Amino acid sequence: MLTTAAKAMGEELQVAAEMVVDTLRAGNTIYIFGNGGSAADSQHFAAELVGRFKLERPGYPAVALTTDTSALTSIANDYSFEQIFARQLQGLSRKGDLAIGMTTSGNSANVVAALDYARDNGVATMAITGHGGGKCKDIADVLLAIPTSDTPEIQTATQVIYHVLCEIAELELTNTADVE
Repeated sequence: MLTTAAKAMGEELQVAAEMVVDTLRAGNTIYIFGNGGSAADSQHFAAELVGRFKLERPGYPAVALTTDTSALTSIANDYSFEQIFARQLQGLSRKGDLAIGMTTSGNSANVVAALDYARDNGVATMAITGHGGGKCKDIADVLLAIPTSDTPEIQTATQVIYHVLCEIAELELTNTADVE
């Protein structure tokens, strides 16, 4: 399944990597979000960028919008659960940043709303989804649609995708090809 996914997304994965590198090179921030397992993956992805993946290097600006329980619960209570990520982007993001939404179906209302907000406000958008991309396919600047509808397979491939993006970012931004 991973080989099939890599072949199906080859060109899009390269564009996604360039988007991540360009965002970080410009000193902008990457915001990552999703629900359930995708929330955990958002945190993992952001941690790899802020901490390190393989190389010793400065931390990169990345935020998982899934971690601030006070913001999440107050926005859900005062507005709606659909707005939990869009409202955070409204308060935190700026033109030139990158919003990455993760949703296995491609249809999670709060991920779609956040990508809509980002697109309408000069923030680049990327979505990592399952087969077809759902509603995200019409919103994301780059769509990484994993060619399966099986949630565990989507989640496994998602982790491979963001590890590839982290590795490419480190290599490009540290100007080295020596990764062990």
